[in-house]
Amino acid sequence: MTLESQSLEFSPTPAALAAGGLFVAVVIGLAILAWQRSGWRGSVGGLELLRVLIAVAIAITLLQPEWRETFRPESKPVLTVLTDVSGSMETADVLDPAAPEKPPRSRAEIAAPLGEAAAWNSLSERMDVAIESFSSNEKPAKEATDLNAALAALPEKHPQLAAVVLVGDGDWNAGQAPSAAATRLRMRNVPVFAVPTGSSEALPDVEISSFEVPVFAIAGKPLRIPFTLTSTLPREETVTLELHAPGGETITQTANIPAMGKLEDSIVWRPSQSGEAKLALEVPQAGAEVYLQNNTQEATLDIRKEELRVLIIETYPRWEYRYLRNALERDPGVEVECLLFHPDLGKTGAGRGYLESFPSDEQLTGYDVVFLGDVGLAGNQLSDSQLEQLRLLVRDQASGLVFLPGLRGYESTFLNSPRDQRMPVACPAPHPPGRGTPLPRKLVMTGAGRSSLLTKLEDTDDASAETWNNLPGFHWYAPALRAKVGTEVLATHGTESTRYGRVPLIVTRPYGAGKILFMGTDGAWRWRKAVEDKYHYRFWGQVVRWMAYQRNMASGENMRLFYTPDRPKTGEALTLNANVMSATGEPLRDGAVIAQISAPSGKVSSLRLAPAGEEAWGLFTGTFTPEEAGAYQLRLTCAEAGAPLETTIPIQGTTKEKRGRPARLDVLEEIAQLTRGEVLESSDVASVVSAIAALPEPDPEQRRLPLWSHPAWAGFIVLLMGVFWAGRKGAGLF
Repeated sequence: MTLESQSLEFSPTPAALAAGGLFVAVVIGLAILAWQRSGWRGSVGGLELLRVLIAVAIAITLLQPEWRETFRPESKPVLTVLTDVSGSMETADVLDPAAPEKPPRSRAEIAAPLGEAAAWNSLSERMDVAIESFSSNEKPAKEATDLNAALAALPEKHPQLAAVVLVGDGDWNAGQAPSAAATRLRMRNVPVFAVPTGSSEALPDVEISSFEVPVFAIAGKPLRIPFTLTSTLPREETVTLELHAPGGETITQTANIPAMGKLEDSIVWRPSQSGEAKLALEVPQAGAEVYLQNNTQEATLDIRKEELRVLIIETYPRWEYRYLRNALERDPGVEVECLLFHPDLGKTGAGRGYLESFPSDEQLTGYDVVFLGDVGLAGNQLSDSQLEQLRLLVRDQASGLVFLPGLRGYESTFLNSPRDQRMPVACPAPHPPGRGTPLPRKLVMTGAGRSSLLTKLEDTDDASAETWNNLPGFHWYAPALRAKVGTEVLATHGTESTRYGRVPLIVTRPYGAGKILFMGTDGAWRWRKAVEDKYHYRFWGQVVRWMAYQRNMASGENMRLFYTPDRPKTGEALTLNANVMSATGEPLRDGAVIAQISAPSGKVSSLRLAPAGEEAWGLFTGTFTPEEAGAYQLRLTCAEAGAPLETTIPIQGTTKEKRGRPARLDVLEEIAQLTRGEVLESSDVASVVSAIAALPEPDPEQRRLPLWSHPAWAGFIVLLMGVFWAGRKGAGLF
């Protein structure tokens, strides 16, 4: 800075001038009168002169004197050209008005000329031009936009900042709102000139919004993969989707995409071989679609050979039990064992696949799903301790439990008991044995049931709902009043209701690490009428696999690992749950369970899993947050369990930065308005440079020293008063 001028300035007001002048005049009059009374003594005259001087100083204070210095900066002012380089700038949605038939250009392509130093050469004599780019501080940086941080950092980088040219689409999805930084720039008199890039209206586009591939699938079993398509097309379009599977296999499916809406559907693929598979869903160009970069999405999954173990506990071999057992025994991926009580005989059923007694703790942990039929806490059936074992199996071992009540109503012995709160439905007290009707009744799917993979009997939701409507009905149903809090009702009675609404008949709920299903009718075996095992086998097969899904994510000799969410993403907490058995097969209640986690970049970290609680039944849990997208290698070790468990966890990258979305011009307008800048509609380099060249020269910096409020000035007046008082004492005046 160079000093240009110095001056003493006042800021008088009419009231201050009048008061100050009157005050000085009165003091002068009093001083002359006092001097006259003293006989014109010289010492008294000097004191009165000092009194007048003090009055003048006070009057000057009322005029607010300031010492002003003007400086000229030695360096030129700075113009910062701030260009957005985040992922949304890759969106190609800028059409040429002169040639609309040409392919649209990307936002980054439009912004590129303004990021070249040569474009600003004409301003080099007046100001220094700093060209900078921004995205975010996240990893990867271009997958988010922190507009506030980019603007807030400029005043510190460039103390002589005069103006900012902001080139971008206005999109921000990280950090604070950019209005906070814009307000601080306004306080420093730094205008922001916004140059929008991109279209404020969505171009005709079909986007794959979701492609929900599970973590693993079973070789030889059909896999339904839900997907969602979002359309901004002005009319409905029919396209043929393609699912590209390993080995060059392609599955096609026709889809009707609604105009300006969403399509939620699923596509079926039957993997033939085990191993890791990569799937790609592709949507061809639809109608007048312009943006094609989001028409493909990929995902990986693990194809395995299935080995599920199921335990069926029943009292009497009713039809539902017989057909259920037959259906699961014919399933090549399921091993079935049965415990059939005969309460009247005091013994259990015998034969191939039958257990002689309730399994021990070690044996019970091997079952993925347990079906609990018309069984209760009555004599020669289950005991309290066995019921507790089943509770721990579901809660800590991630197994599934299916309630299949029957005509005898044995479940009433524990249904509403405080010892067991697992049942997803509440029943009346006293508990009746159920209700029967002479005419068959139908199950009616709820909204959740229509979209659930558990109750999907056809490839589409509408076809599945139609199939449920046409299935043979049932004559008996369990006396359920309502579904409990935290449950999901998939189907209700078609006609019967309680004071809470329709009677719930298919209800699910999570319980600890596992799942529970309530099936309130024993007429599923009738679904075989005219179609044999098509729907009966399909439904129970889906039930078993759905309930055992988490439990079978990864397993070793004495350890099993499952995690939530099952499709983890970067930046989201991932909970690891491990079921650990000792070398003798007993659930481990305490021990050092260590998860060694290797990120795709090679970074290795360790996490010790802690027991889930004092009553944990072999369950250990821990949480970590993945920061990288890709395959994480996990090695789970425990000295008490023996051999380690090794598996791979695929982590999806979270894409905050959405391609193909409209530009947020309103954000740029707000920033320009707050900073008293301007929105430059044209991105032409010459027009932008011309607008900046019209800026006035920056005002010189001024520094003001308010003398009237300075402590030294106040001290000077107090000093004069002290001298005056001492002088009067010395002259003998009181």
